[in-house]
Amino acid sequence: MRILVLIYCFLLVFNCEDKQSNKKNNTTSIDSTEIKKETKKDTASIPEKEFPRLTDDNSLYFLEEYDKKHKEDKVRITTDFGTIDIQLFPETKYHRANFIFLTKQQYFDGTQFYRVVPNFIIQGGSSDEIEITEKRNKIGKYLLPPDTKQGFKHDRGVISMPSSEIDNAYKMASPYQFFIVQGAKGAHHLDGQYTAFGKVIDGMDVVDEIAAQETDDSEWPLHNIYIRKVEIIK
Repeated sequence: MRILVLIYCFLLVFNCEDKQSNKKNNTTSIDSTEIKKETKKDTASIPEKEFPRLTDDNSLYFLEEYDKKHKEDKVRITTDFGTIDIQLFPETKYHRANFIFLTKQQYFDGTQFYRVVPNFIIQGGSSDEIEITEKRNKIGKYLLPPDTKQGFKHDRGVISMPSSEIDNAYKMASPYQFFIVQGAKGAHHLDGQYTAFGKVIDGMDVVDEIAAQETDDSEWPLHNIYIRKVEIIK
């Protein structure tokens, strides 16, 4: 009889330990699932890696890859005089991609039309304010090669890219600046030297009004002409 009691007690204790073990294992399983879900959630919330700091060595590769993924080709420049809508040419892929990239980085917001030459051009994308310098430093220092073989002419309303300020035998372009041809007859003496990469499709009256502003002897407007923002439109 005593032996039967001992066997019964042993089985009872073993059964309780087994249930407790299963309970512990089930709890561990639930925790693991929750951890996996939480990990997946955290990973999804991590933003994409920021762009590299651009240089002459990596900028063309970066823009070539950027061109494949970002096909937007219309932008709107907002000024105190009104808006200027521009269609960018896909054929000049580096220059189009560069302008779209800088637009998405909000680089142009707060820059100025800093050079105004009536019956010729208005030139923008720069400023002497420290915030613009800081934006450039973050993005990088690089130049773009000319792309004049596409055959685009410097007609009235065409947007083009000026060469950099350095000694520049190959007309390497300053990627942060641009000019819009305002002269009625265009500026065809620039054909083959600078890259025409888009054209105004709405807002030439605004371009004309900006070109009519009074300037000093260095062609800088007496009153700052701000580019309030540049945005992508459909």
